[in-house]
Amino acid sequence: MFANQRGSWTLTGATVACVTALYVPLVQRTVPGGDSGELITAAWELGVAHPPGYPLYTLLLRLGFLMLPWLSPAHSASLLTSLLGALASGALCLTVCRVCGPGAGAVLAGGVMAVSRLSWQWAMVAEVFTLNNFFVGVLFVLTTSFHCADSAAQRKKWSQWGALCCGLGLCNQHTLLLYEVVIIPWVLLRLLSLRELCGRGLLSLGGLFLGGLLPYLYLPLSSCLNTARWSWGDQSSLLGLLTHLLRREYGTFSLAKSEGNTNLAAMLHAQWDHSVADLSVLVLVLCGLALLLGSLERGCRAVPWLLFSMLLVYSLFFSWRANLDISSPLLLGVVERFWIQSDAAVCVLAGLGLSWTQAWLERRLGWGTMWRATGWLLTFALLATMVHNNYRECDQSTNTVVERFGRQLLSSAPPHSIILTRGDLPGNSLRYLHYCQGERPDLALVDQEMMTYSWYVSRLGQHLPGVHFPGLWWHPAQTQEKNTFSLEHFLSHNTQRVVFACIGLPDGDPSWERSFSRWPLGVCDQLLPAHTHFHPEDWVRHTRDLYHWSEPHNSFPAGSWERVANEEMWQARMKTAFFLFDLAERMEGEGKAWLFELSYSLYRELVEAHSPSYPPNWDKNLALASERVLRWGRGQHSAWTLLTCSLTHFSRYLEREPSDPQAGAIRSSIAHLLQERARLTQTP
Repeated sequence: MFANQRGSWTLTGATVACVTALYVPLVQRTVPGGDSGELITAAWELGVAHPPGYPLYTLLLRLGFLMLPWLSPAHSASLLTSLLGALASGALCLTVCRVCGPGAGAVLAGGVMAVSRLSWQWAMVAEVFTLNNFFVGVLFVLTTSFHCADSAAQRKKWSQWGALCCGLGLCNQHTLLLYEVVIIPWVLLRLLSLRELCGRGLLSLGGLFLGGLLPYLYLPLSSCLNTARWSWGDQSSLLGLLTHLLRREYGTFSLAKSEGNTNLAAMLHAQWDHSVADLSVLVLVLCGLALLLGSLERGCRAVPWLLFSMLLVYSLFFSWRANLDISSPLLLGVVERFWIQSDAAVCVLAGLGLSWTQAWLERRLGWGTMWRATGWLLTFALLATMVHNNYRECDQSTNTVVERFGRQLLSSAPPHSIILTRGDLPGNSLRYLHYCQGERPDLALVDQEMMTYSWYVSRLGQHLPGVHFPGLWWHPAQTQEKNTFSLEHFLSHNTQRVVFACIGLPDGDPSWERSFSRWPLGVCDQLLPAHTHFHPEDWVRHTRDLYHWSEPHNSFPAGSWERVANEEMWQARMKTAFFLFDLAERMEGEGKAWLFELSYSLYRELVEAHSPSYPPNWDKNLALASERVLRWGRGQHSAWTLLTCSLTHFSRYLEREPSDPQAGAIRSSIAHLLQERARLTQTP
């Protein structure tokens, strides 16, 4: 029926075992950045994750918590995800075995997928992409099994399993639909051409597909029970369920709410660059050979072109709808995760290409043993090279950056505070630590973005005792609309508790500025009534050495959440100095010079303590503070010292940031300061 079934299963099992042995020791044991903290919290609380809900992954994580109670929720979630990644690589290996039999091509397909940078990286943390890889692999296996089946009964069996898999896969990630729109018509047309498709059979396939969608019943069930302390949306009504499934709050068929300037050609070019850099030119050449030589293989010519059609449809549609600016390293990191699905098709094509190239050379030139040995040697060399290149970046076993970031924020908050989180980094890390790890149960976490949705207060308000909401939702633009409230209203109704904003506040609602002030406290800002008297020296003492952070500056890859967290912690060190400088700029009269001098002293202390490796903007800020002290009163500092400080750090800043839009103005300032210093040296 299939070429060497026992050998195929043996090779597939060996591939899964090897990938598992590679993956398991390297998984992240603490909460990562991105959506992982939210997904783990949703599973821990039996709530609903962000649209479209990911019910299957949520339930699998919950099962993992029950099976591995001695591990932290983050560790067990990462471990489960890594096992799914190993099974996904095994599915790609088995796909090639179904078509060509066991051999080097099958190992190449599964191995390259397993150790390619993106697939390996996202298999180390709790994310939905690895489960999607698993369903892509299973779908490939079922498709090739259907194609190679030699009887109507077998084709019926594989098509039914495929229908169920199509439904189940959509319970995780909707991008799988772009493969299904190619596979489903092909299967139906093949059954129709063989006169094996009838009305009853079509209904059976449809029923199995709908049966695969049953995990979505978890969403309204969780919403109706409303016992989760954190959950997204209200799926207790049909409209609410459809809103969540179709991602209307994010933008249906889009990655973000707002329409970005998406350039189809630029996005496709970026995907091609990724394929060349991460999968290698050799793999792409083998893909081309699969399309060429597959046309010569009797009975198999449809498989490579079917895979290529899926790859083409997916790449074009995703590049069209990926409305994010990939010039930003962080947003490029968001986009490139979705390229893993297309990588799976590329890996299978490469495996087929290697297998068919070996067979073609053997038919033409003989020496079959030599070509098979060459194929294995090529496969192991490629995999060894990829492991060597990606191991260090993908090893997350000692990565605790995001969790330490969250713990530092929680420890800095006074008892019974309200923390208004903004963005994935503080929101998801604090959410995980607070709900899953039980850290700081006295605090109340309120998500700024989610508070703008009409369901937030009605669904989650009851789980935030002591937090008073003056309406049903926060509407920054239309605060006069019925049942809405402004940030000023919210703060006015919660004056009995200390309120912090982490990280920052949106620009759309400046109402709070009328009655409240914003004082920096590390990464966060404390929001206090405007009449609260500010004591600069006391606040300096309070915020100095607020965090115990030892990570070197620029010590993580661009676009990683670890780099974002590290940068936030570094910039938090100078927020008080910046606040004092800005306060001095806006005030007149007595105290202005003193605030400038206090800001200058803080900047200088920071730069000297962390020299030579610190953020470039510190040089610019220190130079500006030095210049202001020189202008408004030197205090205990000599004019020569202040002039030299400004010149040194303005020049150093331009060396580090030559493309700054204000570079021309800074050079003019340097020229003026040089004249002032020259004049000072000529003064007797």
